[in-house]
Amino acid sequence: MGQYYDLLRRYLLPQRKTLIGLALLLFASIGLQLVNPQIIRFFIDTAQSQGELKPLFYAAGIFIGFSIVHQVVSVLATYISENVAWKTTNTLRGDLAEHCLSLDMSFHKSQTSGAIIERVDGDVNALSNFFSSMIIHLVGNMLLMAGIIVLLFRENWLIGAGMTLFVVFAVYMIQWIRKFAVPIWTQWRQVNAEFYGFIGEQLEGTEDIRANGAEGFVMNRFYAMLSRMLPIRLKAFLGFAMMWNTSIIIFAIGNALAFAVSAYLWKTQAISIGTVYLIFYYTELLAKPIEKIRTQMEDLQKADASITRIRELFATQSLVTDGPGTALPDGPLGVEFRDVTFSYEGDTGAPTLDKLQVMLKPGEVLGLLGRTGSGKSTLARLLLRFYDPQEGVVAVGGVDIRQCKINTLRKRVALVTQTIEIMEGTVRDNLTFYNDSITDDQILDVLGDLGLLDWYGSLPEGLDTKLASGGGGLSAGEAQLLAFARVFLTNPGLVIMDEASSRLDPLTEQRIEIAIGKLLTKRSCIIIAHRLTTVQRADHILILENGSVIESGRRAELAANPESRFSRMLATGLEEVLA
Repeated sequence: MGQYYDLLRRYLLPQRKTLIGLALLLFASIGLQLVNPQIIRFFIDTAQSQGELKPLFYAAGIFIGFSIVHQVVSVLATYISENVAWKTTNTLRGDLAEHCLSLDMSFHKSQTSGAIIERVDGDVNALSNFFSSMIIHLVGNMLLMAGIIVLLFRENWLIGAGMTLFVVFAVYMIQWIRKFAVPIWTQWRQVNAEFYGFIGEQLEGTEDIRANGAEGFVMNRFYAMLSRMLPIRLKAFLGFAMMWNTSIIIFAIGNALAFAVSAYLWKTQAISIGTVYLIFYYTELLAKPIEKIRTQMEDLQKADASITRIRELFATQSLVTDGPGTALPDGPLGVEFRDVTFSYEGDTGAPTLDKLQVMLKPGEVLGLLGRTGSGKSTLARLLLRFYDPQEGVVAVGGVDIRQCKINTLRKRVALVTQTIEIMEGTVRDNLTFYNDSITDDQILDVLGDLGLLDWYGSLPEGLDTKLASGGGGLSAGEAQLLAFARVFLTNPGLVIMDEASSRLDPLTEQRIEIAIGKLLTKRSCIIIAHRLTTVQRADHILILENGSVIESGRRAELAANPESRFSRMLATGLEEVLA
């Protein structure tokens, strides 16, 4: 119960006034459902006695009025209930998303994006009914059922006892049938999720599938999955039909029981014909709370599984913790790696970086070279604290970055990669990431420095032009240039370019070189590259191999030294030397 209480206290109790109003509406609805049959009984008995018509008109008017009020109350209760669920689940969904964003990259590498979405959205959706005051509805249906039984006992103990036995029998049978039907639906949901995951994967890779002639293989897997799904679907449908038919039979038995007892009592003149109708009405009404209680218990079981998964996600802590908040100096930032050892597998794995020593003075440019897997990109990830090293110190501006606030560090250290994320939104949103403090004039200045004013002039709505998710409508070069503009608008003290110009054609790359030179003024920079042309502006060259420095020095000195590896790269080509 503790996990239920924690979530209710944190997310539902702030809306306690709304919940009290909802409870009052539900209890009013229960009262109206119980009163209306009494009015109809009065109408029937009065009509049978052939008395005056005036009481009948009054009874009919009251019945219509109560029915209208009941419908209005039901609509209001539904609206308020859904509104409570919407607000509550949105708050929970936001907290989960923020928590996931705060976790280090080891968590995100161990989880697929689909699994994280299911945890943040799917599990929260399963709690929607739980948060829309399921407890109030459950209690309300129990009260409705209890009220009906009490009123039936009030009419006659025999009909009350008979309906009590019917309720116990109905609940038991529905729960017994449910034990067989629900597990099959669980299997169906699992294979259904696998099927649509397969479809999505194949549609995303349709170009590669067609190019490699793999259509036959894909279709074979498609039909194999369908053949596996069909028997489970049939069992699930039969289970649903069994539950549905059992409910119909049980409620038919209840009506038959009510008919038999009512016929006996009417024959012995213990009740009137209006009371016979009353008993039938209440018997029919009993079906509603019984069915609702059954579905709400199922929702409670779903909520239990979802709450467990949500609590596990909240309990997952980032391996990278925020520092006390030591400030970084203004201006260009120096970089120092002091005996840094790091492995993605932790203390047990082979080190990606081994006792790494790096020194970059403020305002200088470091060209970082090395074959794939040598640790170049890992160095950038450590500087942004996506991971923390197992040993050694990473310092920026003379400050151990573990002493800085993570958000502060990432505002001063910027990363440009070859993979550009373009969000669905305006050009302004994609450049500023919704930072309102960045003015349009600042944006236009940076676009001008990057030679993008002609492109900007072609936009139909200027900075308010909408961009599609993934950069639809932008060339690879334009997307890369936007990434440069995005970084320099944050005015960082250190810029890391990880293969940042790899998507640019030679002409665009030449055009941007001048702009980059201007934008890197009074900033430090680390250029991670495979092409030698991208490190020609570097002051220092650092070559990594297996996580260790195999050559380091001033670029001009290394280029002039025929014995240096960098000199051989210039003479024979980077790829040959690194191979």
